[in-house]
Amino acid sequence: MPATRPGRGPPHHHDAAHPVGGEMKRGGDLAVAALAGIIAVPLGLVIALLIRATMGGPVIFRQTRSGRHGQEFSILKFRTMRDKRYEDEPDAPRITRLGALLRRTSLDELPQLWNVVRGEMAVIGPRPTLPEQVVHYSPRQRGRLALRPGLTGWAQIRGRNSITWPERIELDLWYIEHRSLLLDLRILVGTARMLLRPTGITAAGGVNPGFPVPAETPAPAETPAPAAVPAVPAARIVLPRQATATAPRLAREELRG
Repeated sequence: MPATRPGRGPPHHHDAAHPVGGEMKRGGDLAVAALAGIIAVPLGLVIALLIRATMGGPVIFRQTRSGRHGQEFSILKFRTMRDKRYEDEPDAPRITRLGALLRRTSLDELPQLWNVVRGEMAVIGPRPTLPEQVVHYSPRQRGRLALRPGLTGWAQIRGRNSITWPERIELDLWYIEHRSLLLDLRILVGTARMLLRPTGITAAGGVNPGFPVPAETPAPAETPAPAAVPAVPAARIVLPRQATATAPRLAREELRG
């Protein structure tokens, strides 16, 4: 599906007037959260006990994210990393075996059903972003904040973290302009498949490759080709081989141009 063209403005659909917005969408979110809770609550209790047994400390990790219209809220996740042993310890070594499993299966995001119940998130929508990333958005990219952030979305089934942030923003803007009940069902089916065969959890370049990138920047001027380097005539250099203080040995080799 083509992404929204860079020259177009942000989506202007009003949530309440849209068939997948307002009270109808909110009711659907609560229904899905209630049904999912039948499995999520007992499963979450087991996960919480395992986290306490393997890591101790708090079970839930809270992080500030930007929600609808940029309003900040605390997103909830199961804790996947042990405490730092020293101040500058990187995150990767701190991920426990249980934490890696939770991330791979996306079970670490199970507590976000409570964010849905609280009205801070929806089941389907753009994933919530860190506030320090939102400040880099262009006016057009801020259209991504028109909806409640979702547990899953169009960008998640089209590449997740294996695509760059500018690409994810384009996919989210496309969803906002084209959202429908049929598209939401397609996203739910795609999410189920993704959970069965997890891909794109972490990209080679990091969790958020390509961000921040200034939006809609002009293409750089073409760089002139470098001048041709004249050919270097054959020369002779001396390379040391197994030289010692008492018996230096030198080998002469010819360097050919």
